[in-house]
Amino acid sequence: MFSVNFYREEDGSKPVGEFIRSLDTKMKAKVVSDLHRLEMLGNEARAPLSKFLEDDIFELRSVSGSNIVRILYFFDEDEIIIATNGFVKKQQKTPRSEILLAKQRRAIYMAGKEDIR
Repeated sequence: MFSVNFYREEDGSKPVGEFIRSLDTKMKAKVVSDLHRLEMLGNEARAPLSKFLEDDIFELRSVSGSNIVRILYFFDEDEIIIATNGFVKKQQKTPRSEILLAKQRRAIYMAGKEDIR
């Protein structure tokens, strides 16, 4: 089984956790449920739950009624999934800025791991 971890900023905050807490109760429950499904499926997760975007960045796709939420994530070694950022989807394509933010946070995360070694 995989483990989903939230990306942690230098100040200790977790943007994905803050984003999820900001959602309404129904959407929050759907996102948490989908994150648990992602933990069970890991790299076997496919649409409609998960979609590959680019450069090893994926999106978790949660829908509740007419509300659509995306959580971007990447895989680390040893069955760890790092959720980098989330947003409420308002347009057809995933905003480029969200993908770039996920890539930036992945680079910071990986650089931090190198510092530990």
